Amino acid sequence: MESAFDHVMIRVEDLAESLDWYETHLNYEEKGRWEADTFTNVFLGPEDVHEAGALLELTYNHDGRAYELGDAWGHIAVRVPEDALQESYDELMEGGVDDYRDPESCGNRYAFVKDPDGHEIEIVKRDYGAKWSIDHTMVRVEDADEALGYWTRKFEFDETGRWEADTFANYFVEPEDAPREAMSLELTYNYDGRTYTMGDAWGHLALEVDDLDDAWECLMAREAPDYRDPESCGNRYAFTKDQDGHEVELVTSD
Repeated sequence: MESAFDHVMIRVEDLAESLDWYETHLNYEEKGRWEADTFTNVFLGPEDVHEAGALLELTYNHDGRAYELGDAWGHIAVRVPEDALQESYDELMEGGVDDYRDPESCGNRYAFVKDPDGHEIEIVKRDYGAKWSIDHTMVRVEDADEALGYWTRKFEFDETGRWEADTFANYFVEPEDAPREAMSLELTYNYDGRTYTMGDAWGHLALEVDDLDDAWECLMAREAPDYRDPESCGNRYAFTKDQDGHEVELVTSD
């Protein structure tokens, strides 16, 4: 099955505040919007995001609800030039972003900030892709073998990298032949057997497919969870879940 990451969705409690934060600090611009009676979806990304680059979807529900972050989702990671990690972090600090995990505390390999709702954003050094474009999304998994099997069997992803430490391992997966500028998925597995809480502040990962019905049939044949089929979604999109319950949306370019 051919697919590519299209976006990652997070829920926000104040749309105006979140839009201002991402537009001011990450230089994002609005790429699309869908206004419904009870909610609003806004898609954001850098002005010069790569054609294969993933966007950030902000979902705002109009009923004023609050959200729980949980710990089953980790972070999104955004790119800065290889030699500009400290400079980029300083730029955020000068702009009023809270100091969370600075480059020095992370071995000068990366850094972290948080958005207004507490979603963690990692800053990573890359020699490709637009500044602040999404490099990967991290989720936590309870069984690394099962998680890798899900993405390699259900979606035919490749394992493109791993980092195994004393207490945890990170595995990176992405569609076969994905451009460097595309988003990848980081699976974090902690060795201590902990379990995770999904929360509702994070929404889903979205994959673009050529044919929604064909992709859904393929997933069902590969025994992916039948969560929200195309018909139940007006034949515009569909949802399955991974082995830990992270939601995965299927969309088309239409």
